[in-house]
Amino acid sequence: MFGLEKPAGQQEPGRSGGLPKMASVGDFNVLSSSIPATKVELSVSCRNLLDRDTFSKSDPICVLYTQAIGNKEWREFGRTEVIDNTLNPDFVRKFIMDYFFEERENLRFDFYDVDSKSPNLSKHDFLGQMFCTLGEIVGSQGSRLEKPIVGIPGKKCGTVIVTAEELGCCRDSVLMQFCANKLDKKDFFGKSDPFLVFHRSNEDGSFTICHKTEVVKNTLNPVWQAFKISVRALCNGDYDRTIKVEVYDWDRDGSHDFIGEFTTSYRELSRGQSQFNVYEVINPKKKGKKKKYVNSGTVTLLSFLIETEVSFLDYIKGGTQINFTVAIDFTASNGNPSQPTSLHYMNPYQLNAYGMALRAVGEIIQDYDSDKMFPALGFGARLPPDGRVSHEFALNGNPQNPYCHGIDGVMEAYYRSLKSVQLYGPTNFAPVINHVARYAASVKDGSQYFVLLIITDGVISDMAQTKESIVNASKLPMSIIIVGVGPAEFDAMEELDGDVVRISSRGRFAERDIVQFVPFRDYIDRSGNHVLSMARLAKDVLAEIPEQFLSYMRVRGIKPSPAPPPYTPPIHVLQTQI
Repeated sequence: MFGLEKPAGQQEPGRSGGLPKMASVGDFNVLSSSIPATKVELSVSCRNLLDRDTFSKSDPICVLYTQAIGNKEWREFGRTEVIDNTLNPDFVRKFIMDYFFEERENLRFDFYDVDSKSPNLSKHDFLGQMFCTLGEIVGSQGSRLEKPIVGIPGKKCGTVIVTAEELGCCRDSVLMQFCANKLDKKDFFGKSDPFLVFHRSNEDGSFTICHKTEVVKNTLNPVWQAFKISVRALCNGDYDRTIKVEVYDWDRDGSHDFIGEFTTSYRELSRGQSQFNVYEVINPKKKGKKKKYVNSGTVTLLSFLIETEVSFLDYIKGGTQINFTVAIDFTASNGNPSQPTSLHYMNPYQLNAYGMALRAVGEIIQDYDSDKMFPALGFGARLPPDGRVSHEFALNGNPQNPYCHGIDGVMEAYYRSLKSVQLYGPTNFAPVINHVARYAASVKDGSQYFVLLIITDGVISDMAQTKESIVNASKLPMSIIIVGVGPAEFDAMEELDGDVVRISSRGRFAERDIVQFVPFRDYIDRSGNHVLSMARLAKDVLAEIPEQFLSYMRVRGIKPSPAPPPYTPPIHVLQTQI
């Protein structure tokens, strides 16, 4: 699972500067230990740039900017080198960025013709710019995006090609096993009960706990079980970063006794079992007090095996499409859409909660769907002309073709429906889940994955049927996101989100956890900044999708398709005058 860690060097919320936050041994939880995002490397090439120099061709540079979520301010991320005298540069210097599926990372590439040594960009000629998202690059065929350069009215500024490559170290895992010899005896009546705690170092010199072995009881020469850990978790992909290992004697009351510690690095460990990987365990207090102190025992690496995991991005690069369907609750409990108290109120100045949830999730997922055509459904309304109740109707009024073009098309169809249907009831989820499941059941080869977003104001009426539908859907390439809007109690929804107890129906358990439920009110920004509310919501509801996606592919034994061959820029032959 990726996407759980803040960028290096950032403080814990609410913590002042000063002492780094030390992880205590007792409160370590494998699930909540932060693993950095995967990293992607962006390569930039341009074709047919504007020529701004009189006697020679332009000398281009590319400057990348990223955008802060809250205030939309653009910040410079980095610059390529300058390439002299060309309109078709292939820049060598790459941009390495953290990638989170669940976040929208807006990017701006600016191009300049460099005329002097000045680092000040205003001293150079502007050649144009290109805007996109990181998801757009990654989600393009072969993770290669080609777009026109814009920004100079009335001029053709050429094109830019950006390719994304996931860094290999981000998806390696290692299987390691350790043993120890002659550790210090810490228990009065027996020997020690030793265990190891691994920490990776952070940019600011603090340490983050990343693994804890099991306790081996009553021995000074323990052999711990082999364990698997991702290279990201162990050292953030930096092979020379310090890894600190502490040795403790376990005590029932949680006051574990410190035996000693040693440091190593991924590069040292990767030498495998050898004389280099026998470590003296040192207790600094003892060392300071006793002149004859040698060590508190030794720890030896018994084995070290690297395994490369296939990643979410491997499938996306191989062409797997993510199909996005939205289903909106049109039950009467939402309130009359013409009243400001209604959850469906069409305020001309700002999005209602349904619109916000839809945009927050849809704008990120749309980058992974090449045709940008999204089925949009409604449930719980009476339809014209005869007033029949439907739990699976097309928002665009066309049951044969419920697809809308882009998120804007979905929004338009939603607003149009509000004017034509009558809000009614009950709140049945099973029909829309089964609708998407029918499509998912027809493509199980890994070429497509389906995400259904259900936005609802409340209490579900067909719980038994919905559980049955979810258990059936858990065998299919699909995930379900449920966003609860409004003030209702959502206890029943928590039951559908199988994080605590795996969902079951008539004695059958779901094959995988495919439902993520969140109440939108938990994400509302108190200052009224809807952009922040939407970013927080998207981050939480989409964070589980890559892991759910991978769990389906693993269970079915589906490997990623090979990516299309890499793009090789055409070589421009320089015409020489005779």
